[in-house]
Amino acid sequence: VWVQVEGREKVWAIADEDLERENDEKTSSVHFMRFELDEDMAAALKYGVGLAMGIDHPALRVTLDPVPPESRASLVADLA
Repeated sequence: VWVQVEGREKVWAIADEDLERENDEKTSSVHFMRFELDEDMAAALKYGVGLAMGIDHPALRVTLDPVPPESRASLVADLA
């Protein structure tokens, strides 16, 4: 799974690496991915450049380009 800020390289997802997700009694039903965007990418998104997302897996290849405006705005609002 990746995101790509217009004019930049793809940034690959980092998934669930920092929290224990299961124990003898349960397995978490909530999983998450994060993307490490650099300051330039975040600034470019806030400025208004395009955003694409996708999945590159042999069983499923999908690209969403561009990310719809409402989804893009929500994601950009989460940037620090």
